Amino acid sequence: MVGHGAKFGQKMEQAVVALLSHRSIDEAAREVGVSANTLLRWMKEPEFQAACREARRTVFSHAIGRLQDAAGAAATTLLKIMLDPNVPAATRLRAAEIVLEQATKAGEIAMLEPPDVARETHNRSAEITWLRATTLPDAATTPSQIEAPQLTTATEEDVVE
Repeated sequence: MVGHGAKFGQKMEQAVVALLSHRSIDEAAREVGVSANTLLRWMKEPEFQAACREARRTVFSHAIGRLQDAAGAAATTLLKIMLDPNVPAATRLRAAEIVLEQATKAGEIAMLEPPDVARETHNRSAEITWLRATTLPDAATTPSQIEAPQLTTATEEDVVE
């Protein structure tokens, strides 16, 4: 833009936010106090497009973070449903399927990580940290008896090649 509109102004910043929070361009324009045509013109400008992309990335990143924060609670809920004998068998079966699917995905992701990511910050040549596998609880196990896996440290002698 040339002239008085050369700077990315407060109205444009408001328009970026309005576009993220309204269902239509007309609603977003009304919120900001500009015409829909003005907003459409701004949307064609590279600087405005970049600001919109960055705002979308930020909103999406925050949403993913919130979901990750809730993952522990979701896993606990899923395990409680899976083990509750009062829940219909079909629901418990679906919960078990979800647990297996997510465990498989997590294993695949872990295998794709570069080796340096999985290493501990300090170098231990004689020790390897293992996640201790516990047996699955039986149907009589109550949800409160489910324990989180414990990390243990194995020495070189414990490792079978």
